[in-house]
Amino acid sequence: MIHLHDIRYVRLGTSDLDGAVRYATDLLGLQVAHRDAKSVYFKSDSRDHTLCYFEGDPRDHTAAFEVDTAKELSDAAELLEAKGYKVHQGTATEAEQRHVREFIAFNDPSGNRIELVYEPHHSGVRYFAPRDAGITGFSHIGLRTLDARRDEKFWTELLGAKVSDRIGDAPLLRIDEVHHKIALFPSAYPGVQHINHQVESIDDVMRAYYIMRERNIPIRFGPGRHPTSGAMFLYFAGPDDMIYEYSTGVRLITEEDERTYRPRNFPMDPTSFCMWGSRPDIPEFRK
Repeated sequence: MIHLHDIRYVRLGTSDLDGAVRYATDLLGLQVAHRDAKSVYFKSDSRDHTLCYFEGDPRDHTAAFEVDTAKELSDAAELLEAKGYKVHQGTATEAEQRHVREFIAFNDPSGNRIELVYEPHHSGVRYFAPRDAGITGFSHIGLRTLDARRDEKFWTELLGAKVSDRIGDAPLLRIDEVHHKIALFPSAYPGVQHINHQVESIDDVMRAYYIMRERNIPIRFGPGRHPTSGAMFLYFAGPDDMIYEYSTGVRLITEEDERTYRPRNFPMDPTSFCMWGSRPDIPEFRK
């Protein structure tokens, strides 16, 4: 079984790189870490970068996860190929573009592009955003799935994730103590469904709510509180129909909790996404 140490970054194609940069810095509150002719990298914590926008197809999405050793990376490639998944060994140039020593890439059963990276760079420069959004770090992603039960088996049996809870057929998956780092939402096509950053407090969530309304950024869901993770949240529209989320107060499932914790099953209903009564304007969160 493959052990995922942590989520690392997301790469998103865009037809308007300048517009994506303005959004990521002025609204989302990320700091430009690097840029080249066709890509801009953003940091939100001590990692070298956690988001990259590049000139390309807006449907071109990649999510990356870190493994601990070079052997784990090579063993992962062998295991994936033995299971019938086509694995791309990243070239030196591609690894340099991603600011990692080595990586492999493959598609999950739904066609989501996944990268496993070894020795990703950290940054000695403190994260300092152009807008003080209160971000403490990049935390999780929603992925689209064409078959949630099948993909749940892929992520749990092959990639070592554990189910924390389910909403309908959508599993919320953890790879460490955080309630979930991956959520799989049934959809008609693959790709990253939403991107989450943790913020310091509910004050940052509410401040963002009023800033987004003032700047006519569509609010997709919230403010609210998830009954699954306990996190207080706000979802809002981003470039190329991407959805971003701020949240705070996410539940941790500790090593001690693991002995007795059992996943809970919530119906696919608005009350399973928000215990305060907010209704989502997000197709994957509705029946």
